[in-house]
Amino acid sequence: MTSDPDPTAVRRRATIADVARAAGVSPSTASVVFSGKAPVADATRERVLAVAAELGYTGPDPRAASLRRGRSGIVAVALEEHLRTAFLDPIKTATMDGLTDGLAELGAGVLLLRDDPEAGADAPTLATAPIDAAVLIGCSPRMRETLQAVRNRGLPVVVIEGDAGDDVPRMELDNGEAAAQIAHHLRALGHRNVAVVTLPFDGDKVRGGATPARIATITTPVTSARLAPTLEVFPDARVVSAASSLIDEGLLAGRALFADPQARPTAVIAQSDLLAAGVIRAAEEAGLRVPEDVSVAGFDGIAVDGLGEHVLTTAVQPAVEKGRAAGDAVARLLAGEQAASIRFTCTFREGTTTGPAPAPHPLS
Repeated sequence: MTSDPDPTAVRRRATIADVARAAGVSPSTASVVFSGKAPVADATRERVLAVAAELGYTGPDPRAASLRRGRSGIVAVALEEHLRTAFLDPIKTATMDGLTDGLAELGAGVLLLRDDPEAGADAPTLATAPIDAAVLIGCSPRMRETLQAVRNRGLPVVVIEGDAGDDVPRMELDNGEAAAQIAHHLRALGHRNVAVVTLPFDGDKVRGGATPARIATITTPVTSARLAPTLEVFPDARVVSAASSLIDEGLLAGRALFADPQARPTAVIAQSDLLAAGVIRAAEEAGLRVPEDVSVAGFDGIAVDGLGEHVLTTAVQPAVEKGRAAGDAVARLLAGEQAASIRFTCTFREGTTTGPAPAPHPLS
């Protein structure tokens, strides 16, 4: 009399060979039933599927397929900010939409990583995660340090809005030209007393007024690229840095700029539309009319809630196309082909939030 099987024993996972043997077909025929890559008689297919169901076989082990291909089927996307705040920015969302479109033909999954040097030992990183390629969004000096670990693994790398070296394809905007166009637009309207609300200067994300010495330390590529041409047009502009691209950050910066009626600017250039929306709210809090009392311009060209009838003056960037080009570049690199860097052009949009500089108040 045989004893009952041990209920605690781990049952071996059924294999395609087990299914083939029980169904009375060759392993290759059983494999074709699950892959669908060749025609199989209906009776044979039904018999194989019935046996598979009885044995608990649900299909090929994806890990085995990955080992045969020598790939994980995963592309890492590394951002510098917390993921919970990154996707509050519609530009990040649109870029990721385009990126996943570009990766669609690979059938690859996307692994979102935060490039954090303080991540725990068990946290996946660009240096340790099982990935086939990496996309870096905003390649600052800190992220370039991590980049070397990816290169040491021999993995393809593509950068969005940053520079990782001549041998790394990058998808970028004409940030400088677009920012200069906004600045010249305001100057043509007669503005001379201008303030700038910037994106974060660096990984520390310190908010507040910026001296020329602090401006010289900027390491965030987009911030620097948009600020330099603005200061060429308005060298005496007051600069305030935000901690992130959020409406609340623009509100804080705007409150600081409008706190003193005697020193408030006649125009504010914000480095994102979300920051611009916050500045407009701060202006309204201070009893200022936009654009009669103060003009406000942004950057990105997104739809922002809470602006009422305002149409923001801004530079419209092709975020989806930028992300899609990055995905296409990854696909090319994984296919052993060359991938070129691409520079996208923003489109200036004059809205209703900028107007002629107000006449100076007469001295009392």
